[in-house]
Amino acid sequence: MNRYSMIIQWSDEDQLFLVTIPEFANLVVMPCTHGKTREEAIHNGEEVIEMYLEAWEAEGERIPKPRTLQAA
Repeated sequence: MNRYSMIIQWSDEDQLFLVTIPEFANLVVMPCTHGKTREEAIHNGEEVIEMYLEAWEAEGERIPKPRTLQAA
C-alpha cells in the first residue's frame, strides 16, 4: 500500500467523485481520476498513483515523497 494522500470530492457538475493527489499536484493535471462511487474513485486513485510511480521510476524522474497534509 502506498502512503500518498488522496482528496476525494463530489462534483455536481460532473456527477462524479474527483480524485486529487496533493503530492503530485505540480507534476500532473488535477484532478487525476474519478469514480461514480467513492469506492471506485479510491480504487482508481490507487491505480493512478502506482502508474505514475512506475513511469517516473522507469524514466529516472524524481519521485515526490509522501507527506502529511496540514489542516488549514
